[in-house]
Amino acid sequence: MKTIILGGGCFWCIEAVYQRIKGVKSVTSGYAGDDSSLEPTYENHGDHAEVVKIEYDESIIPLDTILEIFFSAHDPTTVDRQGNDVGRAYRSIIIHAPEETEPVRAAINDAQLHWDDPIVTETQTNSDFYVAEDYHQNYYNQNQNAGYCQIVINPKLDKVQDKFKHLLK
Repeated sequence: MKTIILGGGCFWCIEAVYQRIKGVKSVTSGYAGDDSSLEPTYENHGDHAEVVKIEYDESIIPLDTILEIFFSAHDPTTVDRQGNDVGRAYRSIIIHAPEETEPVRAAINDAQLHWDDPIVTETQTNSDFYVAEDYHQNYYNQNQNAGYCQIVINPKLDKVQDKFKHLLK
């Protein structure tokens, strides 16, 4: 099993996307990306980003595909924002193992071919990960009729599910 931490705006969006992908064993919403000792909460997350920790079987879904999905599921060209979600918590970020630095850079370069504006995704290695509150876990699956899910998450899911049909569970 491999692990990567991804932030692409609200963690509910990225969580919902990866829960539907073959080879992904678990998706946990949380906070990461701040090097302070702050233990974040939803109300006080300091400079932590909303992220998901993804555990996946690389023999089923390789890292480059995980990252291709990531760059399709959000806009990596906006600084500290995804749609109406604005602030450092909503930045685009990849937190990976040190040995994955080159594959992550390659994925960013490949993704740039599909975006007119420069990709601003931050990268870090080995940041602490803090699990988000229980009510943030599995949010979309439990709240599909909520307005945010209908207006924000459903279009992202539709886009990813259309492009990656062959990878859906």
